[in-house]
Amino acid sequence: MAVAAAAGRRHHVSVVSCILLLLLVSFILSESQEDDKVVVSVYYEALCPYCANFIVKHLVKIFQTDLINIVNLRLVPWGNTHITINNTWICQHGVDECRLDVVEACAINLLPTLQSQFEFIYCVERLHLMNKHAQTQWPSCFQPDHATVLQSCYNTALGFQLEKAYSDETTNLQPPHRFVPWVLVNGYPLQEDFLNFASYVCNAYRGYNIPDTCKSSTSSNLPIN
Repeated sequence: MAVAAAAGRRHHVSVVSCILLLLLVSFILSESQEDDKVVVSVYYEALCPYCANFIVKHLVKIFQTDLINIVNLRLVPWGNTHITINNTWICQHGVDECRLDVVEACAINLLPTLQSQFEFIYCVERLHLMNKHAQTQWPSCFQPDHATVLQSCYNTALGFQLEKAYSDETTNLQPPHRFVPWVLVNGYPLQEDFLNFASYVCNAYRGYNIPDTCKSSTSSNLPIN
C-alpha cells in the first residue's frame, strides 16, 4: 500500500507539473503575441469631418476583420487644438469640439475594453457624420453601465487632465502632424496615405499568426519593414 500511495503521489505531482508547464507556455505565447502587435496611433479631433469619415468608414474595418488580432489601436483626441498663453483651449471646430474631445478621452481611458472604447467613439463620430448634433446627443452612445463613470470623468478635472496628456503627446510628435487624421503605424507617419493603413499594418507585422486580411493584402512595396 505504501508503494501504491507513493506512486499515486508521484502521478499527482506529475499531473500538476504538466498543468503548470502548460500554463507557463500559454502565458509566454500570449505575451509574445502581444509584443508582436502593430501599434496604430490615430491623432484626431472630434468634430473634424475627415476624422469622422476615417473612423466610421475605414478604421472600423480593424474590428470587422481579423486585423484586430495583430493591432494595438491608440486613439488620441486632440488634433489641431492649441493652448493660448492664458491656458485657454482653442479647438478648430469650436468649444463643442473641446468638450467632445474630453468625453472621448474619458472613454478611451476608463471603458474596460478596446472594443467598448471604439464603439462609443464610433457612435459619437457617426452622429457627427449624420448631422445629428453630436454635441448634445453623445449621451445616447452610452452603454447603461458606462454612463456614470463617463459622466463623472467629464464633469471633473480628470477628463481635462487626460486631455492635457494627449495635448502634450500630440505637440511632441516628430515629425509634427500637418493635418488630421494623422495616422502612425509603429511610429511611422502615413501622412496622405493614411487610408491605406491596413497594408502598412500587414507589412509591419512580424508575428506568426498572419491574419487572412494580410494574406490577400499587397504590402510588399510599402516602406515599413
